[in-house]
Amino acid sequence: MPTTNTTTPPKEPVTAEMSRWAANLQFKDLSADAIYQAKRFLLDSLGCALGGFQQHDVKIALEVLDEIAAIGHATVIGTGRRIDPVSASLANALMIRCMDYNDIYWKQDPSHPSDIFPAAIACCERSSSNGKELIVGLVLGHEFEMRLCEAAFPGIRERGWHHATLTAFVSPIVAGRALHLSWEQIQHAIGISASRHCTLGAVTAGKLTMMKNTVDPMATQSGVFAALLARKGYTGPEHVIDGKEGLTHVFKPDWKLDLLTDGLGESWRITQCGMKAFPTEALTHTPISAVLDLVKSNDLRPDDVEKIQIRSLARAADILSDPSKYDPRTKETADHSLPYVIAAALVDRQVTPVQFTMEKIMDGKIREQLNKVEVVADPEIEKVFPALQRVIVQIQTRDGRSLQKQLDFPKGDPRNPLTDQEIEEKFSALADGVLSAPAQKKLKDAVWGLERVGSVSDLMALMESDSREARYVKGNGKRRSRSKVSKNRRSAFV
Repeated sequence: MPTTNTTTPPKEPVTAEMSRWAANLQFKDLSADAIYQAKRFLLDSLGCALGGFQQHDVKIALEVLDEIAAIGHATVIGTGRRIDPVSASLANALMIRCMDYNDIYWKQDPSHPSDIFPAAIACCERSSSNGKELIVGLVLGHEFEMRLCEAAFPGIRERGWHHATLTAFVSPIVAGRALHLSWEQIQHAIGISASRHCTLGAVTAGKLTMMKNTVDPMATQSGVFAALLARKGYTGPEHVIDGKEGLTHVFKPDWKLDLLTDGLGESWRITQCGMKAFPTEALTHTPISAVLDLVKSNDLRPDDVEKIQIRSLARAADILSDPSKYDPRTKETADHSLPYVIAAALVDRQVTPVQFTMEKIMDGKIREQLNKVEVVADPEIEKVFPALQRVIVQIQTRDGRSLQKQLDFPKGDPRNPLTDQEIEEKFSALADGVLSAPAQKKLKDAVWGLERVGSVSDLMALMESDSREARYVKGNGKRRSRSKVSKNRRSAFV
């Protein structure tokens, strides 16, 4: 009898379906709410970037890029320089990320999807695209970054890996779509970037350094470089997620890969992402909100307080209150220190970028409060996470009172979102010192009308600093006049 071949054809890698959908996504496919949220997140992120432009770690990175970046089509926020998209995506992503003030999504894994915005921006500039194309890229990045956060049980952060690992899978999709690559080229770009960019959780463990806010921008940069390689015909492993020695094989079970593709286009993840009301690690937001409420409503002063107990997740106790967090000596450690942010909230009754200057971090009155803060891992709270980011705060006063507040999610959560006005106020506070008030208004108006913007490069030109305080000659600290800056436009940076 003749034999029948019953061999099942090999299953198509999941990156094929992801890439096809991304390549075919059009502005007309997006919901009105997805478009609206993309504008909100872009304005919030650009505010973070303008604040980040003034930070020390960004200044260092710009000095290095001044040596290595090529002249190109992509604009660097703050300087107005046009350089290659790979370098520009790194510079701009670092500006967005460095203050730990941009968006936040946490479901299984945490992430900051707006870290990927500069990939869309740089590649849209290279492609001479308009605002509608940029919106597609912004929505696309949130879609797959957030889906990847949902797919691992437990999340990869719980296995010792940083979420920048996931960003390296998504940034090439965003960059590839903005460059109008075919779906096959986007699939190769995913393989190129993701196969060489896994990030250790060490960057957010113990004493923190500048790398804490740099690994995601590097993953975004990786995606842009990979997309440019794929555009020329470079190939990468198609099975980088679900094949032999791919993501799920190496990181082990359990993975629900159907979450990466089920229902694509039926709803939009960007409508489910949160924003930060405080420039701190995400799990500090609910306790900060609760402590501020108790302190203000009871008119507590630091000397009134005997002890503050924070009942939260085990990971909050582990990551945010290890011994190094009781003696923070860098901005990066302080904004990931639950004792520090609670002490600052008690003393200053606010937690803003002002609380993360070295003068504040070493302020004697704040440091006196650090050991009053106790962080306790609560198994009952663990059971309701991530649906709720519950904390229970109990403040013991010196006169014998016990004040308690339970809070299930912070300001900025999609269930308690920042208003448009609050986003604009946050933007203006961060942009001051880089953009004048008239320049800020032009940029805000352009973002709110992004679908009518004819050129992404025109949008980016609105972010060149017009504040004399922000213009310095690198190395000698002297200010440049605006005319001299414009005259020297073909050098990479101020």
